Order: sequence, then C-alpha cells, then structure tokens
Amino acid sequence: MIAYLSGKLLEKHTNLAIVDVGGVGYEVSIPLSTYYELGDVGSDVSMRIYTHVREDAIQLFGFKTLRERDLYLRLISVQGIGPKMGIAMLSGMNADEIILAIRTDDLARLTSIPGVGRKTAERLVIELRDKIGELSSGGTAKHDALESSSLPSDAIFEDALSALVNLGYQRPLAEKALKQAAQEGIEISVQKLLRRSLQLLAK
Repeated sequence: MIAYLSGKLLEKHTNLAIVDVGGVGYEVSIPLSTYYELGDVGSDVSMRIYTHVREDAIQLFGFKTLRERDLYLRLISVQGIGPKMGIAMLSGMNADEIILAIRTDDLARLTSIPGVGRKTAERLVIELRDKIGELSSGGTAKHDALESSSLPSDAIFEDALSALVNLGYQRPLAEKALKQAAQEGIEISVQKLLRRSLQLLAK
C-alpha cells in the first residue's frame, strides 16, 4: 500500500495532481484544501496517501497533512461515504469545520456539502462524534499541532473567514491567509485578522 509520496509536481488541477517519483508519474485525487497548499508545477511536493483498491482500479487520494488524511479515513468509514465523497467533503469544508459540525450535531452545516443528505449527516454524527476528539486540535500529528497552536479561537476564525468569503474570496484561499496572519503573532481579533489577511491576499 502506498502511504506517502514525495517527488516533483508534474501537473496540478483542482481535484487532481500528478507527482513524478523517480520517473514514474502517480495520479492522485486531492481535495481543494490540498490543491491550495501545493506549490507550482515543477516544485517539490510530498503528500500523505490513502490507497483505494478495487477490482478494476487502484486509486490514490492525497493530503498535505496527516491530520487531514486521518479525518478522511474516518469519514469514509461511515456507510454511504465512499472515497470520492470523502474528497468532496474536504473540498466543501475544511477539516476544522467538519470536525466542529460533527461534534456539535450541526446537521444543517453538514448537509450544505453537495451530495451529503440528512441521513448521511446523521450517520456521520452518530458514528464519529466520539471518535474525532483527538483530531479537534490536530492532536494526532505533532507537526499539525504546532501549526494549530497559534490559531485564533473557532468563533473569531469563523467570523473572519465568513467575512472573507462574503467578499468573494474562495474559502481555502481565505483560510490559508487567515492562518498565516494568525501565525505572524498579531493581536487576535476579527478586525486585525481581516486587515492582515486582506493584505496577504492582495499580494
């Protein structure tokens, strides 16, 4: 089973990347969150991989962080959520939003993801609510925990993110700018996060 790939980014699309590893090109399905974290074509890239084996195909699904892959594995363990739907969920919401929605029984938020109906949302909550606690702060991956330790509270982050999305920025891009702003050590408030994020997005 392939669990990790490291090589050159040969191609990059919103739902697909091709990674050249020693002259072999691996086609990897990716969520939008990973797409925005990848560098330019030709740059070095590494991804955590989930290998899905079927009778007629072997599919690779890639993620920039171990935490994101761990959440993905939990999502696809739920009946009705296959590998492609798991990718669609992580494209429709970031990991923090999905975890928060499951832990707070927020069915409306879960069903806002294209393809996720009420019954599937209910199964997600029932089956995963007690299984994703260690993921809520990035606890399963030390390198992710370091990243999350300096992030603002959920409420402040969500308010700032909502404002950026309402201004027309794509959610993954807005999240990236907010995280970068927060890690620069600025005072954590919606207004200051927004101001700095807008400066980063304008570059």
